Amino acid sequence: MPPENHTFTTFPIASGGFCKRCNRGHLIDSGSALPYGRFLLDQLEKNKRLDLDIADDQSDFRFTLAPLYGPSRGQMFGVLICRRQDGVSGMLKAFSGQFNGVWEAPGWVPPLLDVALFQRISDPVDQMIKKLGKEIEGLETDSPQRQELTNHRRELSRNLMREIHDLYAVTNFRGETEKLSQIYRGSGGMPTGTGDCCAPKLLNHAARHQLIPLGLTEFYLGRENRSSTRHHGRFYPACSEKCQPIMGFMLCGLDREHG
Repeated sequence: MPPENHTFTTFPIASGGFCKRCNRGHLIDSGSALPYGRFLLDQLEKNKRLDLDIADDQSDFRFTLAPLYGPSRGQMFGVLICRRQDGVSGMLKAFSGQFNGVWEAPGWVPPLLDVALFQRISDPVDQMIKKLGKEIEGLETDSPQRQELTNHRRELSRNLMREIHDLYAVTNFRGETEKLSQIYRGSGGMPTGTGDCCAPKLLNHAARHQLIPLGLTEFYLGRENRSSTRHHGRFYPACSEKCQPIMGFMLCGLDREHG
């Protein structure tokens, strides 16, 4: 619970998207999540580690926040305030993508995919792609074999990406579950990392556990990103490229729950 005198952002931020299932848009705003988001930001800055629920002497070195201020740059974090079926409210928190190469951390909602299955599928192909890369580097630029290997590597990458996308499934607040590839409504192909942002992780976890979202907020922590569109300590809506094209489906049914 954030202290009463805690300072926090007060402007509302809404995120959402269009749902082709019901042919309308769905939104969720920051609601009651803003003070909790600010409180989480302060706790992360103070403790300088991700595993906030673990005693200092048991903290995992992989969860230090130091990399967020270096060449790897910062990361998005999110908070979702939810109400259980019995009326009790609580807070869920998430980090975008992987943190320092780790998919899961104690006290944070899990990713949309089965991590063990993801590794079984991707690790062998990643090794093949790296091996091809080394072979390509050793060939002349105009070598026919170089072009052949380059095309083979590109095809391996495309096939792997399709397999990875098939691992992602989301549940909405009508209790419906679909693969991301079935609900993505962006122009062109689905970008790498779709489904790995904070908002999809939080909403999916809430829907699967029959929790009713009351407010969603996200902030950036660490060194600004390379395009200078994300700055430390600032709050942002869910991204337009990866989140908005799937959030319409994910939020579908929430208005019914609120009603």
